Amino acid sequence: MYDNKKRILTILIIIALIFSIFTIYISSEEGFRVSARAAALYVPETDTFIYTKNENERLAMASTTKIMTALVALENIPLDTPLEIPREAVGIEGSSLYLEEGEILTAKSLLYGLMLGSANDAATALAIEISGSVEEFAALMNERAEKIGLSDTSFKNPHGLDSEGHYTTAHDLAKIAAEALKNENFKEISSSYKKTLESSEKTRLVVNHNKLLKSYEGCIGVKTGYTKKSGRSLVSAAERDGLTLIAVTIDAPDDWRDHKELLDFGFSLLEKRALAVEGEYKFTLPVIDGKESFVSVSNKDYLYKIFNKNDNDFNVNIKLNRYTAAPVSEGAVLGELIFSKDGEELARLPLTADKTINKRERKGFFSFFKKD
Repeated sequence: MYDNKKRILTILIIIALIFSIFTIYISSEEGFRVSARAAALYVPETDTFIYTKNENERLAMASTTKIMTALVALENIPLDTPLEIPREAVGIEGSSLYLEEGEILTAKSLLYGLMLGSANDAATALAIEISGSVEEFAALMNERAEKIGLSDTSFKNPHGLDSEGHYTTAHDLAKIAAEALKNENFKEISSSYKKTLESSEKTRLVVNHNKLLKSYEGCIGVKTGYTKKSGRSLVSAAERDGLTLIAVTIDAPDDWRDHKELLDFGFSLLEKRALAVEGEYKFTLPVIDGKESFVSVSNKDYLYKIFNKNDNDFNVNIKLNRYTAAPVSEGAVLGELIFSKDGEELARLPLTADKTINKRERKGFFSFFKKD
């Protein structure tokens, strides 16, 4: 009887361990706890969330709103466009560049003021220039959110000051940041620590509120946010060895620590690994009726995939023609590499001809009597 109980207990422990190993990759607070009301850790390359906490709860987002503001602006106005500051953009509450009516700045300068200084007046000026009003620009932001496929985000303004019906989720905010980081201008701006802005009236120095840029290895942005009502919000992104992670916290009293913990967790768990480097797989095929008897075949592309650091094995199935017939064009696909793990296909790479092989010329009997 005792042995049976002991055996059952052992089985239950093993099942619990298996379950914990599985869930640590999907959603877990194992080893750390975030102070945030809602949080997410996202891998954009695989469209995977590896940590979540209340990720679908609709909450106010404060100035992390400006990630979408910047993305929409970058997609709708050239950076060198001069903007004359309208009266409606002067004296906006909260963080500000203290813009003056009639002052002229480029869209690029306003975007730096928006993302580094979290300037609400810069957000308003950009919105009015692009759409004619804050309301119309917010509609444009919502259209962009729909294109990303988000269903739990609603924008009422471009700056993030508290407004009824202005909300997002940790899940959606991570997706917005990932979309914005595809834009190289956004990436450059959000990763800048400080910037001098010139206008028709004065020179301003703006310093990024995101102190992770100086304190966390590989940090490339993205945006801070705070109002008394919403609390502290933060979206961060970091790159190491080709792996990009995006962390989001909403209403987080200890957000800097939260993000270091989240990002450290992601980088300790995952790595980007080469499945194949260019030219790693090389073969030789017989050529029928060619000027040369053989053609070399190889992979011209490289392939990287994100793996759990504990996963070391993958399989490569090589599919290659037994021979080919001339003519063969350089780059012609003559086979492929199929990568898989545990029976699940990961990716494919084509195997192509390294050079052109022309057809062999055949000479008839009378060609020997042909005059030059």
